[in-house]
Amino acid sequence: MKRKMIKVFFDGKCGLCSKEINHYRDIAKGGDFLWEDIASDPSPLIKLQVTQQDALRRLHAQDSNGKLHIGVAAFILIWQHLPRFKWAALASFVKLPMIFQISEFLYHRFADYRFARLSHCKILTQAD
Repeated sequence: MKRKMIKVFFDGKCGLCSKEINHYRDIAKGGDFLWEDIASDPSPLIKLQVTQQDALRRLHAQDSNGKLHIGVAAFILIWQHLPRFKWAALASFVKLPMIFQISEFLYHRFADYRFARLSHCKILTQAD
């Protein structure tokens, strides 16, 4: 029986994003995650009906049941499945109602700022 994995769709052309994802890769259990660099190959997004532009703007992750998590919810999903207790504790903390809303607000502001400044994201915006 094939084990279902969490699929993480990230911007591999963003230095900050790549550094963070590489850190998660280093500590993740083998076989728990599939890391998809959608800046280089957006084809995995087709069946999710997510545009490359949307996926570059916000972190997307799909759980083993096929549910899509976006933004802070995607980080929580990742943290819950990393093998160290501190990640699970961080996920539990960020899931608290007020903390989640504040985190979402700050994440969206930062994500929009980052997206507007990366040249490969600007090219996508101009193509629309």
